Amino acid sequence: MIFLGEKVRGYLMIIGGAEDRSGDKEILKKFAEISGQGEARLTVITAASQDPKRVGDMYVEIFSKLGIGNVEALNIESRDEANKEAIAERIANSTGIFFTGGDQLRITSLLGGTKACQALEKAYRHGVIIAGTSAGAAAMSDTMIIGGSEDHAPKGNTVGMAPGLGLLEEVVIDQHFAQRGRMARLLLAVAQNPFILGVGIDEDTAILVYPDGKFWVIGSNTVTVLDGRCVNFTNVSELRPGEPLAMCNATLHILSPGLGFDMKNRKPLLA
Repeated sequence: MIFLGEKVRGYLMIIGGAEDRSGDKEILKKFAEISGQGEARLTVITAASQDPKRVGDMYVEIFSKLGIGNVEALNIESRDEANKEAIAERIANSTGIFFTGGDQLRITSLLGGTKACQALEKAYRHGVIIAGTSAGAAAMSDTMIIGGSEDHAPKGNTVGMAPGLGLLEEVVIDQHFAQRGRMARLLLAVAQNPFILGVGIDEDTAILVYPDGKFWVIGSNTVTVLDGRCVNFTNVSELRPGEPLAMCNATLHILSPGLGFDMKNRKPLLA
């Protein structure tokens, strides 16, 4: 078996959405710094957004004010565009790549299997940091949550799943976590495959994932980690629509900024 720590090849910044864009900008500043600051070549991908020009222009302005001179928004709106050599070259030559929010299915349906996606994977494997906020965060893993009931008890047929970009394997991400009451979605996602680690990220909060399979929390709120590896009973396979979930012996961690998690060994990091 190949463990998760061996399936992380580069650096990821996974943001729970609604990151501070007008105050201290802690998360965006950290991304700019890791990307190379004044020497960075940063690409903003707006594929998730239904208003790509407005969103792209906003992030270009923010990153420019943070000291990045070479920043460009790629408003990819079709698979034909995603297969253009110029698009793939821009991604391949970036030192930082940032996915905006919107609809995560737009990201995978527009980019999946294209030259842009191949360039993204190559950049990641070569150590380029890739960030995503909101929908951009959800799409980072190999399996992503695309919908489900919020702020309700976990019940059958109330979470939707789909393949993601696959940059982070054996993990499922949910964003806007505490603010939108998404614990039920994460419980159902983990119950369907307890080996997958569930990570719920609050707004204005991010995890910085390193190639060794460890991540650290930054921002102003918390990250919830749901580990189902030791689950000894669940009724998820028998649930009819609307019936309540049962799951026993799952492990829950709540991590504040400055704490981390070793995803390979399933242990919180307290330093």
